[in-house]
Amino acid sequence: MKKNIAIIMGGYSSEYAISLKTGSVVYKHLNNTIYNVYKVHIFKDKWVCVTTDEKEFPIDRNDFSVVIDDIKITFDCVFNAIHGTPGEDGYIQGYLELVGIPHTSCGMYQAALTFNKRDLLSTLKPYGIKCATSYYLNAGDTIDEQAIVAKVGLPCFVKANKAGSSFGISKVHKIEELQNAVAIALKEDDEIIIESFLDGVEVSVGVINYKGAITVLPITEIVSENDFFDYEAKYLGKSQEITPARISPEMEANVRKLAKEIYQILKMEGFSRSEFIFKGTEPYLIEVNTVPGMTEESILPQQATIAGISLPDLFGNAVELALSKK
Repeated sequence: MKKNIAIIMGGYSSEYAISLKTGSVVYKHLNNTIYNVYKVHIFKDKWVCVTTDEKEFPIDRNDFSVVIDDIKITFDCVFNAIHGTPGEDGYIQGYLELVGIPHTSCGMYQAALTFNKRDLLSTLKPYGIKCATSYYLNAGDTIDEQAIVAKVGLPCFVKANKAGSSFGISKVHKIEELQNAVAIALKEDDEIIIESFLDGVEVSVGVINYKGAITVLPITEIVSENDFFDYEAKYLGKSQEITPARISPEMEANVRKLAKEIYQILKMEGFSRSEFIFKGTEPYLIEVNTVPGMTEESILPQQATIAGISLPDLFGNAVELALSKK
């Protein structure tokens, strides 16, 4: 009997539009000869299953089921394609674990930890993971520009602590720009992380569990046409994403080892895509994404393709691993 798979997409954050694209690509490529595949849109005002003729049927949140044409449908597995909250910060993972439905992303704790940049870096530093120098602010704190610059220097990055897709990020070149950068970040989150600028090659490293083995995918080098890898660079063609990265064998070995180590330290499951910047041959961790973009143009699918893993295999593997845990 074919398994019922719900692909959840949308979410409550600025990333909802990107999530809808990711979910649609997963829906397109997940093998419908093996699975009954359903699109589920999750928004603050509604959770609905959307049929091929664009009709919407409400999700029963008591057990995450739906009634379509008087037939109750329950789901064997959820493919999580929600970037940002509530799909990448632990909320949806906790909910699905409570109602007993396996899902393709990491656990609740890992999702919450990795989504919080400050907590993630604090957790990994005792393991010797190198990171940029950072300064923390919360909404309502006094902004001491002199203290910030004394610690992280200029230029620096001001970031919303819990946000993705480069929403709420500014590169600050002058001390006079700090106040405005903080205001931009506070539109996305009430916590802020300010980091020193690392001047080096930026790479993105995908790590997945593929057929039961932790697998580091080919490395992608990020070359932004803008001042940094911002929203335009990520989604509007203002960057080059070069796979495999043009780095030395030593740099490649170092970052592959580190990306796998981080995956294991955090006891990750499902997909992860970590961003690093090199200082010399040493990679410095920037962040870890646990629900990375999955469109045909997204970095991790590009890496998988070069590794010889097709999108149907990539997505199907995630579903089968999730089902095996039930």
